Amino acid sequence: MTAEVNTPQRDSSDLPDYPLARECPYRPSQSTAKLRGDGPVAKVRLYDGRTAWLVTGPVEARALLADPRMSSLAHYPNFPVLDERHLHMRATREMAKEEEGGFAGVLFGVDPPEHTRQRRMLLPALTARRVAAHRPEIQRIVDEQLDVMLGAGASADLVADFAGPVPMKVVCAFLGVPYEERESFEGPARELFDPERADQAMDDLTGYLLRLIQAKEAKPGKGLLDDLIERHVRVGDLGHDELVQFAFAILVAGTVTSTSTIALGTLALLDTPGQFDALVADPSLIPGAIEEILRYVCPVEQLSRVATEDIEIAGEVIKAGDGVLVSFAGANLDPAVTARPETLDVTQVPTDHLAFSHGVHHCLGRNLARLELEIVFTTLIARVPTLRPAVPVEEIPWYNDFTVPRLLSFPVSW
Repeated sequence: MTAEVNTPQRDSSDLPDYPLARECPYRPSQSTAKLRGDGPVAKVRLYDGRTAWLVTGPVEARALLADPRMSSLAHYPNFPVLDERHLHMRATREMAKEEEGGFAGVLFGVDPPEHTRQRRMLLPALTARRVAAHRPEIQRIVDEQLDVMLGAGASADLVADFAGPVPMKVVCAFLGVPYEERESFEGPARELFDPERADQAMDDLTGYLLRLIQAKEAKPGKGLLDDLIERHVRVGDLGHDELVQFAFAILVAGTVTSTSTIALGTLALLDTPGQFDALVADPSLIPGAIEEILRYVCPVEQLSRVATEDIEIAGEVIKAGDGVLVSFAGANLDPAVTARPETLDVTQVPTDHLAFSHGVHHCLGRNLARLELEIVFTTLIARVPTLRPAVPVEEIPWYNDFTVPRLLSFPVSW
């Protein structure tokens, strides 16, 4: 059933504003907890006066994320847009109303059965067993990057010297993208989140990836792109344009979120008394601490959806055509997820947090992300146990355009 075109509600002055700006770079706004006070499903007002449903209950969030009546397609009239800047960024089409381009053309911004077909092609390479085989390579990348950082002196920029390069090298190795060609893709990948440069950056990045794929067809190498060419392109069930979008999606989503989690997670550990030291004293806490960091930092605070049919949930009726924001930040504050929801506590492992979403769009790369974060934090804490911020935390520059919050730099010393 196609969603009805509802007239957006403009009389919303009595509703809370959303999204909420972070007061601190490494955690969602403290006012997020107040939004939960209106119930697990409630209305909020967006920047342009339109309204959307905000889902903050973890049970309700999982139910809706698994509901086939919820669509990821951005062309619906009431698809929630969080900031006017997103309307001008093809690369963030997941939260915009663009008709062309952007990595939301695959995976993130499509529905079944198209999404199912695309996901099936990628899933074999991202199982826990297949990802585990990359452990030695990821460990080598982390060790080599720390060698460079530590060899330069007793201080560094953790973003530029570690949190940025490691995820990019890991994803490049996984895809089969030559890291030595990074001048062709690293800058454009970073500029995708700059409204004034996003379109040109996306054109540059897609152009590079198309040339790379054509080169791999002539001379196969090692990596996911090579596997997809062999298993799907050569038999005719995957075209060049779609493969470029796969590569685009993984290269961008797999680096931006990981870089942010490493940088913000490290800052959160160092700025919360006793947390970094607890991991130094007991490294066995690290796997659980990663889950707690993901829950607390919440690099992706929400996903936008549209109901394609009426849905009754938590005593409310979400009408066909209504915009819905599934709040991972809100759900991760629920006492069912952790006993101390507003506190970072690496000794308490959260239960089933929503940092990797749920349902058909449950993050495909979660196994790779978890392995990378485990190796990163285990190695960083073992090799740099005296790590500390080199400037007052409030002086660390950061940026949030309501996509993924990012530290612009993170001066550290040891």
